[in-house]
Amino acid sequence: MKNIYLFILVFLISCSSLEAQNRLYLESSPYLLQHKENPVDWMAWGEEAFAKAKKEHKKIFLSIGYSTCHWCHVMAKESFEDKEIANILNKNFISIKVDKEEMPHVDAYFQDIYHKLHGKSGGWPLSVFMDTEKKIYYISTYIPKEDKSYSKGLLTLLPEIAATKSYMKVTSKVEQKAQHISLKSLKNSLVQEYDDIYGGFGRNKKFPQVAKLNFMLALAQLTKDTKIQKDVFDTLDIMALRGLYDHVEGGFFRYTVDVAWEIPHFEKMLYTQAELIDIYTKAYYLSGKKLYKDIVVETIEMLEKRFMKENLYWSASDADSNHQEGYYFTFLPQNVKNILKNNRYKKDLEDALEFSIEGNFEDRVHLNFYTSQRPKGFEDLREKLQKIREKREYPFIDKKINTAWNAMMISSLYKAAPLNPKYALLAENHLKALKKMMLKNGELYHQGLLNQKVKQKAFLEDYAFFIQALLSGYEYDYDKEKLVLAEYLLNQALYKFYKNGVWYLSQDGFNVRAYPKDKYYTSGVSVIINELLKFAYIKGDLKYEVLAGKSLEDLQNTLEKGLSNAPALALAYMIHKYGFVIIKSSNLNLKRNFLYIQQLTYPFILTKETDYDDYLLCTLRRCFFKDKKFQNIDKIIDENLRKYH
Repeated sequence: MKNIYLFILVFLISCSSLEAQNRLYLESSPYLLQHKENPVDWMAWGEEAFAKAKKEHKKIFLSIGYSTCHWCHVMAKESFEDKEIANILNKNFISIKVDKEEMPHVDAYFQDIYHKLHGKSGGWPLSVFMDTEKKIYYISTYIPKEDKSYSKGLLTLLPEIAATKSYMKVTSKVEQKAQHISLKSLKNSLVQEYDDIYGGFGRNKKFPQVAKLNFMLALAQLTKDTKIQKDVFDTLDIMALRGLYDHVEGGFFRYTVDVAWEIPHFEKMLYTQAELIDIYTKAYYLSGKKLYKDIVVETIEMLEKRFMKENLYWSASDADSNHQEGYYFTFLPQNVKNILKNNRYKKDLEDALEFSIEGNFEDRVHLNFYTSQRPKGFEDLREKLQKIREKREYPFIDKKINTAWNAMMISSLYKAAPLNPKYALLAENHLKALKKMMLKNGELYHQGLLNQKVKQKAFLEDYAFFIQALLSGYEYDYDKEKLVLAEYLLNQALYKFYKNGVWYLSQDGFNVRAYPKDKYYTSGVSVIINELLKFAYIKGDLKYEVLAGKSLEDLQNTLEKGLSNAPALALAYMIHKYGFVIIKSSNLNLKRNFLYIQQLTYPFILTKETDYDDYLLCTLRRCFFKDKKFQNIDKIIDENLRKYH
């Protein structure tokens, strides 16, 4: 009898617990699960939510965010956990939660609407009020609960929106003038945006914007413009030495909230690490600067320690811990001063840290070095600060596995392999694990959690970055199976996402055109066009060049009107115009010269294994050099391509 009572008690408690949850408890997204106990009656994006809104004649409130988004947390705590707000939402709206990392095409669609309405980029959380046909009543980012100087609060807005019948008119407020595409216009488009004082791009927040730096570096190599190359290296220096970088454990934060790269938003994103590893590796090959190599090594070590599980990488870590933003990553001024007392290079470190040693983030210290290289005594300082951190709990980690972002990391590891052979082994193990988890019966999937069945089919960007990883692997070990799989996935991508000359982000009925805007990381459509061009040269198949050319032609208006927003597409345009040089030789010869090939000054180089021992240099339609020696290649490429073009 006692056992029966216990069973009934447990059953009643479990039922009570379920009643306290909304329907998000059925989801697998870490972000959606964070909201499962909100009093807001959230639903996931899908037919059921839209059908319910139509049946009940209610407007839709759509909230888009992601699990490590600081302002998403703030809005959740202020409003979505508040019963008063929840009651208004539940009475008047069907509320839908979207994880932007789970459904990037849905996010892209509404971010584009925000941009057209407000003439500037949106962000997260993105708050959308609309009807069942997706016509917009109101769209904003973070909205406070109560009225503030910068925004009406939800308590004011919700009744107004519930009663309104007026839609916002979606027309672009940004007037743009088409530019003639040339090397000069491509150069000017980014140089005009470049910050000559602090490096990088932007006059407020500073994101790494690696696609722009990659474009500038290629442009500098192609035009032999030492000023542009110096600008890139100066930016890499300041990002590595100021507050964007975690000097204690390695790795980069997502962005800084100031123009001088001093105070970051303390999230760490996998895609940020992957793209920065790639460009710092490239910069090290070109400059030989030890700092760049150290950054690559430390960032990979951080990822292996904090983000890796079963040879796959988790997605992100949060900015907040101990209920404070940046708590884990910052120190009390007295902590730092006590450590410096016993450092033989105390004066060097104090000079390098300047006033930040007194506290530069809410009376705490976030390390910034105001020098051109790391100061003497740095290693001892870092070691002692690591011991302080060991006593703290690491911030929340979003443990989903994202195909595109893992593929970015695999590509970067193959590129970094000359620095340490173990990186090639890491890349190979990660590639095998990613294929095992995300490639099922020839179908690629987008993301999922370890040891759970993946359900969500891949998007364009998943295919693009997976293909890029396979080709990076092929150019390292010349494993033909990688080339075969890459071509299979490329043709799958063409079948799924390329319709009547237009690229789309997904194949799930929500047809969102793929635009080549690079912001937080490189756009998938620009990557896939670059990979089409690579295939044309590696396979000697002109059909891929034709497809790349048609894709560039379709997107040309975007390129002409927004060069600085589409640097990866501008890079593809340059490759299409000037061409790759493909170096063909034996496996042994290519591996022996791998590092030297990375240091060639012509920016568009590919390699391909052949059966002969000579070195052969070719473009897509001709070969112009053959010799048994690998000398003066830079000069030979330069002379031949200048004559040819």
